[in-house]
Amino acid sequence: MGRTNPTYRDALRAIEERWAEFRRALRRRDQPRFDRLFEYAREHADASGLLNHQNPLLPALLSIDLEQEARLDDHEERLEELEAAVAARDDQESAPPDSNP
Repeated sequence: MGRTNPTYRDALRAIEERWAEFRRALRRRDQPRFDRLFEYAREHADASGLLNHQNPLLPALLSIDLEQEARLDDHEERLEELEAAVAARDDQESAPPDSNP
């Protein structure tokens, strides 16, 4: 029987295992953040596997960047909504009172 090549997901799992000691040394509050980065990388494992890059860490890092960009976009959108709501409320509060009896 021939050997099969490891998948990108296997390579990503191996990277995560190599970083396990680093993770253990992190403060407890940072460990879930570390885990989330690998979740982001796994979200794009199909695309990263198609790339078949010699260094599987590079597509993982780009995947993490993509997910963080998406989060930034979501936060910016939410901030714009909140700013618009505050501006509308301020406009209502600063409008002269209705003079109709």
